[in-house]
Amino acid sequence: MQYKADSPKQYIEQLPLERQKAISRLRTTILNNLPQGFEEQISYGMIGYVVPHTIYPSGYHVNPELPLPFINLASQKNYIALYHSGLYADKKLMDWFVAEYPKNCKYKLDMGKSCVRFKKLNDIPYELIGELCKKISVEEWIHIYQKQINKI
Repeated sequence: MQYKADSPKQYIEQLPLERQKAISRLRTTILNNLPQGFEEQISYGMIGYVVPHTIYPSGYHVNPELPLPFINLASQKNYIALYHSGLYADKKLMDWFVAEYPKNCKYKLDMGKSCVRFKKLNDIPYELIGELCKKISVEEWIHIYQKQINKI
């Protein structure tokens, strides 16, 4: 589901109350743990955390006018989604997350390549998400990203 919003606050205000609480808490968790340099914005119709052009002028290779994406947070039809590009691009990070998830959540991990789906809003592992956010600095993300696109 895509929402028309110009700010994260506006995005959240459009959600059902139950979703507002969960997305707001995830947003706060991300903002409190994300390394310096990433910026929050509306990106792809979701709340996004990106490397701004002031730090990485090349932008996203698919569309250089866009800043380099890192994390997105979205309210989908049947779940809340956390898209973390580092999970897709860094096997070591993915392995860590998959191993830690069952220690922090009583339900089975529901995940795509970079998308973690939370269907049970009362069992979102906020502390684990905070730890995940701390794992990659802006500089490390740019390095990982450049290594990946050089393979293309």
